[in-house]
Amino acid sequence: MDLKNTRTIILDSGEPEQKRAEVLEYFHKTFDIDEKLYETLKYDDTFYLRADRLRHPLIFYFGHTATFFINKLTIARVIDKRINPGYESMFAVGVDEMSWDDLDQRHYDWPTRQQVKEYRDRVRVLMDGLIRTLPLTMPITWESPWWAIMMGIEHERIHLETSSVLIRQLPIEQVVQLPFWDVCNESGEPPENRLLGVPGGPVTLGKTAAHPLYGWDNEYGLHEAEVPGFKAAKYLVSNREFLPFIKAGGYRDRQWWDEEGWSWREFKQAEHPLFWIEAGGGWKLRTMASEIELPWNWPVEVNCLEARAFCNWKAAMTGLPIRLPTEDEWNRLRDVCDIPDQPYWEKAPGNINLEQWSSSCPIDRFGNGEFFDVLG
Repeated sequence: MDLKNTRTIILDSGEPEQKRAEVLEYFHKTFDIDEKLYETLKYDDTFYLRADRLRHPLIFYFGHTATFFINKLTIARVIDKRINPGYESMFAVGVDEMSWDDLDQRHYDWPTRQQVKEYRDRVRVLMDGLIRTLPLTMPITWESPWWAIMMGIEHERIHLETSSVLIRQLPIEQVVQLPFWDVCNESGEPPENRLLGVPGGPVTLGKTAAHPLYGWDNEYGLHEAEVPGFKAAKYLVSNREFLPFIKAGGYRDRQWWDEEGWSWREFKQAEHPLFWIEAGGGWKLRTMASEIELPWNWPVEVNCLEARAFCNWKAAMTGLPIRLPTEDEWNRLRDVCDIPDQPYWEKAPGNINLEQWSSSCPIDRFGNGEFFDVLG
């Protein structure tokens, strides 16, 4: 089974038994990838480290994605018997903590890694049997019990991203680099970035109830806009392009930051991007499970607050009105580049969905028309 070639399921077409087989494969692939993520944790004790002080230890997320299936299927009345009510309570709710909140670890008596793995095995068996036998009629809609199954799978895929970032924050001696989670070996100097014109035009956002793909509640509704023409960078901002902002003291200069950004910077005492490591007068980059020489032609990995500060600084340095794109502008750019939804790709249009690497890659590696890395 090729775990690195997955597509979400088209829910409004196909024969029921064909669709059943597709969902079964999608479930097992996703469950397998999630477990491979935790194989990068070197010791059992690593599961109980808090990579981020505003998040649970990783043992929570190892259990959470499995209990989510049971909890949602119980609410949907697809199943009427729980596997382990204690786990299904303990692992039910994550945290969305703010810096002033107290995440009190004394409230938790976590089970062992092996106990959680055994629980996951039982959930897998239950889900396999359910997908093989649950009556299925097409299309799969909000009212279908299969919607809850798709919700569980897509939820687990979200946590592939969020948990990988937590693993990336663990001490390097607590993780192991595995071949499955391959790091791109292409590096060098980036091409010079420049702004290119994007023609104006209409943008329509939002799914209808009849949309063929699974969606979360915030994806529904209708938003229409007429986007004026604008300019966008040909490439993502590279590590090399971002470096002068650091050298100019950008992280210490209040004038470049908005109020929220400066509060974050002060809270984190950030001096550079989170995964940059100063080393012997140079820089290294922490990937999920390794440290490598900082590739200057990879995109800089920063949050929105840092990106805004960089744009403010860049605008002052160049005299150009540089800022982050709006959501409407990004979607207009995607429309201009004619990038379809994920299940309709012939191949991934960028470094996305694990189809290339488990790390970033050079900013000029994947073109979308005149632009690069519109996705990924």
